[in-house]
Amino acid sequence: MNIVCLDLEGVLIPEIWKAVAAETGVEALMRTTRDEPDYDKLMHYRLDILAKHDIRLPKIQEVIGTLSPLDGAKEFISWLTSQTRVIILSDTFAQFASPLMAQLGFPTLFCHELILDPEGRVTGYKLRQDDQKRKAVEALRSLNFGIIAAGDSYNDLSMLQSADHGILYCPADQFAAEYPDFPVARNHDALKAELVKLGI
Repeated sequence: MNIVCLDLEGVLIPEIWKAVAAETGVEALMRTTRDEPDYDKLMHYRLDILAKHDIRLPKIQEVIGTLSPLDGAKEFISWLTSQTRVIILSDTFAQFASPLMAQLGFPTLFCHELILDPEGRVTGYKLRQDDQKRKAVEALRSLNFGIIAAGDSYNDLSMLQSADHGILYCPADQFAAEYPDFPVARNHDALKAELVKLGI
């Protein structure tokens, strides 16, 4: 019995922070886990930028409301959930994800929570668990599930390495070159083909 574990941003939906950067003109928010593998360091950097520019949750949610899943993602998730169990393991936040999860048909999502003040300023964040992607995969494997994982960036690495099979989805060239043992899928049809090879 298999479970497929997927990253969210960059695999199924656009990078939310990049969209906020584009809408607000705050170039510093373009930085993602592709650029900074230390998630805690990256989030503290983002919180400082949000405070400096007084960007609050309602503005971020307004930007998210304009986004749609990546091309082919809805069809891919519809196919995948008809074939096997799917869990999305993401370092996004519950306050960000809901509108896009609705567009994807509400697949199961494990993610984090933002800490807000009464005026909607983002003052911190609460991780569901440190290294939650790896620990979720290990917990599922302890229940005798076979795990296939797909992700695009450094914060997915422990998930990919802990799974029975890992797949890189549209990774940066440098990241793919550093981990040549993982197959690379450059679109959802290619990801589907890799999953089919593995018996999904």
